[in-house]
Amino acid sequence: MASKSTLNAKNLEALGAERLAELLIEISTGSAVAKRRLRLELAGAQSPKEAGREVAKRLTSIARARSFVNWQNRKPLVTDLESQLRAIKEQIAPADPAEALALTWRFIQVATPLFERCDDSSGIVIGVFHDACALLGEIALAAGTQPEALADAAVEALRDNGYGQYNGLIALLTPALGAEGLAHLKQRIEVLAATPVPVPPKGEWEAVGYGSGGASYAHQMEERSRQSLVRMALKDIADAMGDVDAFIAQYDPATRKVPKIAAEIAARLLAAGRATDALGFIERAEVDKSRWVPHEWQAARLEVLEALGRGDEAQAFRLECFQHSLDADHLRAYLKRLADFDDVDAEEKAMTYVMDYPAVLSALQFLIQWPALNRAAGLVQQRFRELDGDHYEILTPAAEALSARFPLAATLALRAMIDFTLNAGKSSRYQHAARHLAECDALASQIEDFGTVEPHANYVARLRRDHGRKSGFWSRVEGK
Repeated sequence: MASKSTLNAKNLEALGAERLAELLIEISTGSAVAKRRLRLELAGAQSPKEAGREVAKRLTSIARARSFVNWQNRKPLVTDLESQLRAIKEQIAPADPAEALALTWRFIQVATPLFERCDDSSGIVIGVFHDACALLGEIALAAGTQPEALADAAVEALRDNGYGQYNGLIALLTPALGAEGLAHLKQRIEVLAATPVPVPPKGEWEAVGYGSGGASYAHQMEERSRQSLVRMALKDIADAMGDVDAFIAQYDPATRKVPKIAAEIAARLLAAGRATDALGFIERAEVDKSRWVPHEWQAARLEVLEALGRGDEAQAFRLECFQHSLDADHLRAYLKRLADFDDVDAEEKAMTYVMDYPAVLSALQFLIQWPALNRAAGLVQQRFRELDGDHYEILTPAAEALSARFPLAATLALRAMIDFTLNAGKSSRYQHAARHLAECDALASQIEDFGTVEPHANYVARLRRDHGRKSGFWSRVEGK
């Protein structure tokens, strides 16, 4: 049973309304975000209309603000935006869907002036606007919005999608648009496609930045933006209508051969029951199998082959994909489809293949993640001189995974990183190298036989001989 001093809603209720009000005033003092939240709650308690006024007022303030939002004050901004969106959804939408819809449109419109002064390298802020787009679809459906009006609003919104705030809008609005709204939206976009951005009269060239060649950079950018909008919108509309051919038509013949695009087309054709057509696009894709092959294309080809009943080809392709890139998912799928006991032999052959794989770090990463720690240890000991100590993102987790059962292999992985750091003079990594050396010292007592590997004491002595002047490293080793 929870103590009465535990911080939870039930215990706080026992304080009484008056005391809670006093505490909220005290806590909100000096916090603009908290004060705005309380004002919003008070407005909502009066009526949804009052909450709407409060939200509208706050959105106007955010849109008009000029101060730059950096990583330090980004979190309060996100909290503020989420509060406004929550008020629209919970306080306004249930009572007045039409007003909530208008406020949600207004909310997303804030994105353009906001991102002009906001650092959103983390993608957190744009995420709130994507949530708003999802809410827009929900409210539009609940409000029974007139489909043509909703389509017109969507077109205007997409024309102001400079920061990607409206990405995915058409799919989200599809339930509310219905067949009628989608048809009207398609018509509007087709009109936009046939209406290029007008070239200003020659006398206005200088005003809009035209160069001596008569080509305006600003005009070109606007025209490209229009073309991009048209292509993206028509693709989304085609998906919403289930029109695969219309989707394909948005790509020129050369682009359809790009592996990722071919995979997207194939997936839609397969969903439409056109597996043979899907295979045609997959096979015509320009794939250089001697280099990196997009995973999307591999997955699409496998799905199509299975749909066509060509399971043996699919199995052969899974094995080929695994052998090319050591993709564990492909190997697991391959083994899963083998008969009992055949999978054991096939896995053994696969592990042998990995041990001889040219890229030793890729092989090590695979064996650690599979997991096959005994083989990973053997790989490290056999091919230690091939380990590139610069790749700490692979060697660090490998050393951690091996340390309990295979201390010698873990030591070699740690030494690879230490040697790289000191040989390259990477002073920024001295602290990590010192920690790795301490880990080697701890592991040394667990190693019964170093065999041909240099014992720990000898290794440390060699480091002092070869890198004794790197005081930044040794001061960390000695804890000074």
